[in-house]
Amino acid sequence: MAFMSKVLTCSGQSEETYLPPALQYIPPKTNQQEFIKEAQMVLFPVIENLLSKVQISPQDIDILIINCSGFCPSPSLSSIIINKYSMKSDIKNFNLSGMGCSASALAIDMAQALLKTQKDSDALVLSTEILSTGWYSGNEKPKLLLNCLFRMGSAAVLLTNKKQAKRSSKYKVVRTVRTNKAFDDKAYNSGMREEDSNGKLGVTLNRDLLQIAGETLRANITILGFKILPFRELFWLGVSVIKKGFIKNSCDIYVPNFKAAVQHFCLPVSGRPVIREIAKNLKLGERDIEAALMTLHRFGNQSSSSLWYELAYMEAKERVKKGDKVWLIGAGTGSKCGSVVLQCLRPIVGESNKGPWAGCVEEYPVMNS
Repeated sequence: MAFMSKVLTCSGQSEETYLPPALQYIPPKTNQQEFIKEAQMVLFPVIENLLSKVQISPQDIDILIINCSGFCPSPSLSSIIINKYSMKSDIKNFNLSGMGCSASALAIDMAQALLKTQKDSDALVLSTEILSTGWYSGNEKPKLLLNCLFRMGSAAVLLTNKKQAKRSSKYKVVRTVRTNKAFDDKAYNSGMREEDSNGKLGVTLNRDLLQIAGETLRANITILGFKILPFRELFWLGVSVIKKGFIKNSCDIYVPNFKAAVQHFCLPVSGRPVIREIAKNLKLGERDIEAALMTLHRFGNQSSSSLWYELAYMEAKERVKKGDKVWLIGAGTGSKCGSVVLQCLRPIVGESNKGPWAGCVEEYPVMNS
């Protein structure tokens, strides 16, 4: 308890974050029935809210993708959704499990690829994490970290290639980039679900996890940079690389100004040190990382769905303007990283009274986060 208390104190999370009812008992209720209840609690409301906003029926969904890293029931989560909402018989449904915090970005990439092969279709992407399945009841510190870091959350995103939806859509997907280091043993073993010496199941986060995540992120950023950065930034990057290769003791490799290509950033909310380290490497200011820090403070680390809470924060603050680009970065165990660049298609106003930040966005930003 003393270890977990210390981690929570330094986590950057407020006391307003959410844990599922199953984890509010002593001892926690960790059984299949509670897992299903939690899944229904986080998924059903976001689906119904989204479909009511866009005014389409569940029977209109052509593709369903659900990502949940630690809970893979039978029937599957996508089957639970199809059964609940009586979706059509020829719907293409997919479940992504074990993909960690990068899964939502990867699911968007997958939905985009599927929509390229299926005309005039709607794809529903659901992102969540079921916390009660991952609760560790042992005493090994590397496994206790997950008990402290993750909180409830979920997101529903609708993608479409229907021409008539262009006027009402908020964003279009401009770029997606995926990188994976699972071929490397060190990266593969950096975060592993396994039993402790007493047979209790938990996820071990190794000491070199942050280093490996940084390497995977840099590889992803490098590929994306060549696709979205203006020529001027690419020129100076190339010059610095050449100097580094031929001149000893030359200056460090030039870090491009990504704000020349992207106006808003949704970063992994794995903790304040992680957010600030990414900001340092990308040369981002306090305003650029405000959405990440405030999401961590108000909602905690919600795994893959956190990216959409950050985007909702910027929308509630009316910072995303027509034509702006938003960069969503997801990083997960494995090690893998996914980037999604969105471009805003229309003015986004009146969101302060909707979504997860309704009734509280005026209180943010808070200091010392």
